[in-house]
Amino acid sequence: MTARPLAVDLDAIGDTRPLWNAWLESVRGVLGVDPAALPRDRAAAAEALDAAGAGNWRTLLERFVEDHAPAYLRRDASTSAALRALADVDADLGVFTDAPAELARTALAQLGATRRVSAVETGDAALERLMRTLGPETQVIRTRSDLLVHA
Repeated sequence: MTARPLAVDLDAIGDTRPLWNAWLESVRGVLGVDPAALPRDRAAAAEALDAAGAGNWRTLLERFVEDHAPAYLRRDASTSAALRALADVDADLGVFTDAPAELARTALAQLGATRRVSAVETGDAALERLMRTLGPETQVIRTRSDLLVHA
């Protein structure tokens, strides 16, 4: 019998907000959008960047994240052990985040979680889409401490 499916917030595995903020600061004056004026919600910020015609912002984000993720995201032994323990009991793990896919993919790889995750949803309504994929019995994990408790 498999364990109950879990929908895990990406930031419970590793805090990606500082990396996002660093990227925003790096493109200040480049995209024609004031980063301080963007919504805190990254899905809404992505929509605002698209609406503002901020050019190749997704490519710039992907390159920045690939170059800087090692400085901002470090594997945590307890978190890695929790993901491994959940995988050992065949838990169906999905990850959701408001961050763009370009950031999420690299963050999961940097944190060593890619192979433990069966589904990833990013951007607007990511949790809702993930719940449709994993099923209505899915338990939502939003914090690192909650993740550690479930292992």
